[in-house]
Amino acid sequence: MACTGNQQKKTHMEKDNATLVRLETTQGNITVKLYNETPGHRDNFIKLVKEGAYDSTLFHRVIRSFMVQAGDPESKHASDTATLGNGDVGYTLPAEFNPTLFHKKGALAAARQGDDVNPEKASSGCQFYIVTGKKFSQAQLINMENQINEARLDTAFNILARKHMKEIFKMRKAGDNEGLLELQDSLEAQARAEVAKEPRFKFSKQQIDAYTTLGGAPHLDGNYTVFGEVVDGMDIVDKIESVKTNRADRPVTDVRILKAVIAE
Repeated sequence: MACTGNQQKKTHMEKDNATLVRLETTQGNITVKLYNETPGHRDNFIKLVKEGAYDSTLFHRVIRSFMVQAGDPESKHASDTATLGNGDVGYTLPAEFNPTLFHKKGALAAARQGDDVNPEKASSGCQFYIVTGKKFSQAQLINMENQINEARLDTAFNILARKHMKEIFKMRKAGDNEGLLELQDSLEAQARAEVAKEPRFKFSKQQIDAYTTLGGAPHLDGNYTVFGEVVDGMDIVDKIESVKTNRADRPVTDVRILKAVIAE
């Protein structure tokens, strides 16, 4: 369908309305677009850029066929042997999950601590990553859907089990195997009922198209907030992804963000 003049103007305005940030790195420049659908992460990223928070920080974690991560303030003056990845700005951000924003190649997303200490999946206030990922077949994505749904069930069961730990320990101490099996059956039924309250996880056609053609990291969807994407300089991201790293996934030769600026 052909666009009318008004439609073309609106599309142009919507594109111009997105904030662009240029990361000037030792490997070249990367420009990212920040999504308006994730305003909390967008505004925080803009604030940090304007404050110079990302200037001189390293890409401290680089994993081939997965992602490149940066934004640790402790990396600015880190020694070659320093362990990085735990630095922060003293706050986290509430997750902003949006099913239309996912981990395709080039996606900009917020790092965070693991579920065991961060069940709300709150984002780091400063650390971010850019997805490089890999391509998947439709069969692989279907298998991943099943794994994600099983993981949801396991999580629900474990939460319920933790609430009954005293009872479980008491039964174990008494050697009450029959009681343990009955409790397990009951908790499994409760977990399935809890998971059934939400729709079964399923990749959208948009996700399937992207993951089978561009590639990405689909297993992260719904667990980490995606708040932007690379619009220029993906070749630079690929260069960073290919550098030699040590056992901690840190580049052997520093890859640094020299300056981050709001792009005109």
